[in-house]
Amino acid sequence: MVSGVVLRAGSWSVRVSPRAAGLSGVLVLLLVVVSGLALAVGEVRLTVGEVVGALTGEGGGADFIVNTLRLPRLLLALLVGAALAVSGGILQSLTGNALGSPDIIGLTNGAATGALLAIIVLHGSMTQIAVGALVGGLATALLVYLLAFGRGLGGFRLVVIGIGVSAILLAVNSYLITRATLQEALAAQTWLIGSLNNRGWPQVGSVAVALAVLLPLAFWYGRRLGMLELGDDTARALGLPVGGTRLVLLVLSVGLAAVGTAATGPIWFVALAAPQLSRRLLRSAGAGLLPAALTGAVLLAVSDFAVQRIFSPALLPVGVATGTIGGLYLSWLLVSESRKSRA
Repeated sequence: MVSGVVLRAGSWSVRVSPRAAGLSGVLVLLLVVVSGLALAVGEVRLTVGEVVGALTGEGGGADFIVNTLRLPRLLLALLVGAALAVSGGILQSLTGNALGSPDIIGLTNGAATGALLAIIVLHGSMTQIAVGALVGGLATALLVYLLAFGRGLGGFRLVVIGIGVSAILLAVNSYLITRATLQEALAAQTWLIGSLNNRGWPQVGSVAVALAVLLPLAFWYGRRLGMLELGDDTARALGLPVGGTRLVLLVLSVGLAAVGTAATGPIWFVALAAPQLSRRLLRSAGAGLLPAALTGAVLLAVSDFAVQRIFSPALLPVGVATGTIGGLYLSWLLVSESRKSRA
């Protein structure tokens, strides 16, 4: 029996789970708290009144600190965290595998290859690097899709092929760095860590525009993930065009991952961990893309805030924190999946 409340508006209807709504409310509250701390706490501490004044255009001396230094970084963390989490949630649902995420199946390394080519071969600007990362991620997804297309995208097939492609791309990336000059290698390595440092309103604007298109589509098509998880035969019996739906969802997942990576560099394991954490909090096997998006935003914002405050005044990239936490999570996940397979 499916629980929830059905909300209707004309010919449109959506089923809302009370638990999902409650979790989303808690996550929104956490976002408000974390955002307040990120804007107020730093080398220069601000009061709540000063932060609110700066946001409303009456901040005086706090205006530069809030609106130029802290707010763009915070917004980019929230947007990229949400994008990566939804991307991972879609892939994990499509593959029926907890390891199905852009980090694991090569999309992140593909974006890194595109960015490295822009840095080392084209000597490109930040905009060209972002475009290179976007193209690299999309090209990698196309390659993985073509290799996996013969027998479908479910199960371990897409994950295994993606891991193989990811390993090849990692070797290519290492080769590109060895052929670079010292300055180019430093720039490439800085980008590869994944960082919110030196990002501003241009990056926020480009990511926000992309997500304004991709996220509503992902949430709309995400309603069909539940039917796909029942199996292809059942989904077809319910009138769902399985092949077309899978392709659209895969394209949306790739686009979200590529946009996020293009803006900040590879920020590992948010796409892997956020959807799983959301599912565990929901106690549901469903995708739950909205709670996953909020979880991803909270994870990345908290990680960036922690890195800034714990290691202050050093400006460590947020990728250091997510990589460390994610590595521990991946180890636990592999052990857990291994025990399940033996049971």
